[in-house]
Amino acid sequence: MAEDGPRASVGVVVLTQGRRPAELAEALRTVLDQRDVTLDVVVVGNGWEPPDLPAGVGRLALAENVGIPAGRNAGVPQVRGELLFFLDDDATVPDPGFLAGAARRFADDPHLGLLQPRVDVAGGGTTPRVRAGDPHRSSAAFSVWEGAVVARRAAFEAAGGWPDPFFYAHEGIELAWRTWDAGWSVRYDGDLTACHPLTQVTRHADFHRLNARNRVWLARRNLPWLCGFPYVASWTALQVVRSVRAPATLLPWWRGWLEGWRTPAGERRPLRWSTIGVMARHGRPPVL
Repeated sequence: MAEDGPRASVGVVVLTQGRRPAELAEALRTVLDQRDVTLDVVVVGNGWEPPDLPAGVGRLALAENVGIPAGRNAGVPQVRGELLFFLDDDATVPDPGFLAGAARRFADDPHLGLLQPRVDVAGGGTTPRVRAGDPHRSSAAFSVWEGAVVARRAAFEAAGGWPDPFFYAHEGIELAWRTWDAGWSVRYDGDLTACHPLTQVTRHADFHRLNARNRVWLARRNLPWLCGFPYVASWTALQVVRSVRAPATLLPWWRGWLEGWRTPAGERRPLRWSTIGVMARHGRPPVL
């Protein structure tokens, strides 16, 4: 039975390159099955024209692959809703009460800006949380997994949206940081679940280069240099240690690291010291 009161309106942006038609169809099915919310859904074809979409689902065809963050951003003006839900084409939300449950979290906490659900592995199991133990334990968050995340539109806009220049990798860190810095909170909710197949980030050919470049860009764009230099140094040291087991990854990583210093990173908006203080109090100072 639907709850009394007006339904929350949710704009849903599903990003795809058209390489997984069966998975896209399933993702859209689980979105359209959502109850007790008003939906406005668009499929963004990143360098692809989405055909044969379900009735009521909009489409936006981008002439070229502009990258994951820019592709998501392009979809935002195409949908209405005080909440935004970003979903990758190979992710699903099997619980038809998922978005209604997320909407209640936002209604109950007017300071909540960004909500990251637990991500279960398709076919069984739960993905581990970053630098945390129990994936069912909810907490403040300072990074989000970008494939399924709910945002308050006002907070998303105040944070500046996804970082277009990143193309791929670490855009969920910057969005979380800037959401906090804009005066909103970011939460990981272990009781709300999305589903995604178990994949390796290294499946992307440019992963190591973009991983390094965007780490440097995160510091250049977002951190006071008192934190920025230790942040880059700590991640550089960690990568060198990791490369002992995979030495072939070090050369593309160093190329990306140099690219991060040599190329324009976009607008620099250093986090306020009060925001860094909040991060430190939660055990997540931006130095690692």
